[in-house]
This record gives sequence, C-alpha cells and structure tokens, in this order.
Amino acid sequence: MALLLLGLVAAIVWKLYQLKRSPHDAPLRSVTLCLLCAGLSYPVAMPGGASGVDTVAGHGTAKLIQNVLLLLAMYFLMCFYLYSAADEEAGRRRARKEAVVVGVVAVAITVAAVSVPHEVFAGSFSTADMTIPQIAFFYGGAGLYLMYALGMACRWTRRYARMSRRPHSTGLWMAAVGLGAMAVACAIRAVIVAVRWAGVVVPHPLMAAVAFLLVASVLLFAAGITYSGARARISSLRLWLRHRRDHRRLAPLWELLAEAYPENVLRPASPAALDRWRARGVHRRYHRRIVECRDGLVDISPYLLDEDDDGSALFDIDSAELAVRLRRASARIEKGVPAPRRAVPLAMALGSDRESDVKQLIAVSDALRDAA
Repeated sequence: MALLLLGLVAAIVWKLYQLKRSPHDAPLRSVTLCLLCAGLSYPVAMPGGASGVDTVAGHGTAKLIQNVLLLLAMYFLMCFYLYSAADEEAGRRRARKEAVVVGVVAVAITVAAVSVPHEVFAGSFSTADMTIPQIAFFYGGAGLYLMYALGMACRWTRRYARMSRRPHSTGLWMAAVGLGAMAVACAIRAVIVAVRWAGVVVPHPLMAAVAFLLVASVLLFAAGITYSGARARISSLRLWLRHRRDHRRLAPLWELLAEAYPENVLRPASPAALDRWRARGVHRRYHRRIVECRDGLVDISPYLLDEDDDGSALFDIDSAELAVRLRRASARIEKGVPAPRRAVPLAMALGSDRESDVKQLIAVSDALRDAA
C-alpha cells in the first residue's frame, strides 16, 4: 500500500506541474483530477485514515468516501479520452452524460450505505455480510461501474497506443494493460459479490490475489501515463549533466582565450548565480562558451603557425600539438607581438560538424589541462 501511494504521489506531483504550465488543457486537467481522486482514496482506505474519518463522521463513512472518490477517478479518466477526441463538442456532450451516470451511481451506493446500521457497514470487502442486499448492492454497483469505466478506458488507450510511436506508445500500452487488469479485477470482485450474496463462502486467498492484482494494475497504469514524460525528463537530465561537465572541461581553453581576447567574452543574459543550476542557464552557458572558444581560436589562429608553415598546417594537427602552440601563441600575445598573418580557418581542423567540433575543443582543452 505504501509503495502504491508513493507511486501515485509521484504521478500526481508530475501532472500538477504540467497543469500549472498548461492550466487550460482539458485532457491534462482530467487526468490530473483522476490521479488526485485516486490518490486521496488510498489514505482514506488505510487503517489510520479510515479510523480517523469514522471517528468523526461515523462508522463506514471512510469506505463510502473511498468508493465515491474511485468512481470520480474513473469518470475523470473517461473525460480525458472524451476531451482528447477529434470532435471536442461531441466529447463534451458525452462527458456531461457520463457525469449523470456517475452521479446516479454515487447517490445509489450512498443511499445503500446509509440505509443499514453502521456496525453492519463497518466491515471490509472480505468481511462484509454480502447476504444483506444493501451491502451487496454497494459493492456490486460500485464494482460494475468501475469495470465499465475501466473497460472503456482500456479500449480507448489501446486505440491511441496503436496510433502512437515510441516512447508514447510504450507508456500507452503499459497504461492499457494496467486498465485492463483493473477491469478484470473489478469483474472478479463483482462475481465474488454475487457468489457471497447467494451464501457461498469464497476462499480468502482468492480475494487476496484479486486485491494484489488491483494494486499492481494501478501501479502499472500510473507508470504508463508518466512513462513518456519521465523518459523525456531523464533525457533532459542527461543532457544537462553532459553540458555542465563539458562546460567545466572547456575551462582551460576558454581561460587561455579569454585572457588573450577578453572582448570575445559575451555578457551573460542573467546573473551567474541564477544560471548556475537552472537547465536553461546551464545550456546557455555551455553554448556561449563554445562560441567564445570558437571566436578566440579564430583570433589567435595567426599566431599558431610557425615561420615555415602554410595555412594547411593546422588541418591535420593533433590536440596535444595544438595545445602547445596555443600556449606559445598566448605568450606571444602577452608580450605584444603583432599578428604575423591573416586569420587561419581553424574550424576545418577541429571538426566537420558541431558534435565533432565540440569533441575536438574538449580534447584541446584537456590537453591544455594535462600540460599545465
């Protein structure tokens, strides 16, 4: 239960963050409300939360609140698909109709719950007396609606999964399997209610297995709907770490060139303290350092050639030799020696595309650090 609640909390926090950025996104709002209702239902179902609610509002209230929250969660889940449909107006009309259905079911199970004594309704699903019609209707009615809503959601999720590409399709298939498993678990529970209503005893291991299936399927569903977003965030984190590492590795080369040509250092867009950890700030500082290094290399290139070298001498030079020439050129600039010739197109020597260019810049910077 604690693992399930932790997974739901993580999913809720992620969706609330997305909703804050897009508050008018109806499908996103629906899935966020779905997860929020599902997340709120579990603390009420826990022994501590249930006993607290029952102490304040009477025995059985926690169970009623939990089931109503689950009904609302499934309704908002259907709304997510309805609002995502191509015909938005038709989706909204269907959502209003489904709201009437879930409202009728919620009122019906509430009436069934309050029409029996508190002590009769206080038991759990496994211990409740299903031979009492109101108790059987409470569990059976809620279970059948959940089965219907989950089955429809599973069907729509499978349709979207077939239309999508990875990584979105992977998350959708995970969600579809989770929804299907939840629908199966609800169907089995409905059968158990009917069997127990007839007075037949159901083995406790079977009910425990169904409860485990329900918990596992909810976790799988929560993982599925957050999969693509979590994967994108992991990729962004990897890029952030790489840019931050490469920014530090370029420091020796940048310091040498910035000392020789301080006018090439670009002014930061925001204070350094704010840019240090923010993702945009790290990427901005990384790209700015690359530009500054490239400009500095263009300016210092005339000093890199010896007297008997021509312009093509730098095209096949390795990083260690270039680092040595950079040290020597920096010393000449510091002494005020004028540029002996025009700038040399050094980019061809460092790489044919941006990725290889950056790798070569880092190699030269590492060579400068090793030679220091």
